[in-house]
Amino acid sequence: MKRLFFFGVLLIIITSSCATEKLNLSPLSNNFYSETKGSDSDRGSKKGFNINIKENVNASEISNIISTFPKFKNNGLNDEITSLKYSLQNYLYAIDANNSAGKSRSLKSFEKSYKKIQKLRQNLERDDDEVLNRYLVRLKTNISVIEDTLPGS
Repeated sequence: MKRLFFFGVLLIIITSSCATEKLNLSPLSNNFYSETKGSDSDRGSKKGFNINIKENVNASEISNIISTFPKFKNNGLNDEITSLKYSLQNYLYAIDANNSAGKSRSLKSFEKSYKKIQKLRQNLERDDDEVLNRYLVRLKTNISVIEDTLPGS
């Protein structure tokens, strides 16, 4: 009985030690290092954007902001917010399609809408103004982070 128990424990130890794999707890993917290993000249010569818009946290937050943007009492402001949302969606689609011209157009459209909203928000109540400001700051921050990660931006 002791011999059977000993061989059972030995078998478990041998199989578990051979089959154990080191866990990778890094938030970066395994191929991140290999993608960034090339020289600076190699990275600059690649066409397109090196960003996966479906897995990017900032793009996800922009999409969430678009879907949760509040409505205000001012109809002109709501119309401009709709235009801003449309520009942001086009921005994300352009990045996903590696369309730099479309990205530039949608960024300019976003900036125009943003400036109009800044003028229109002067007529808002303080609470509404603070809510709008929080959304706008989050949008600008996420766009800045995405732009910083894109090559040639």
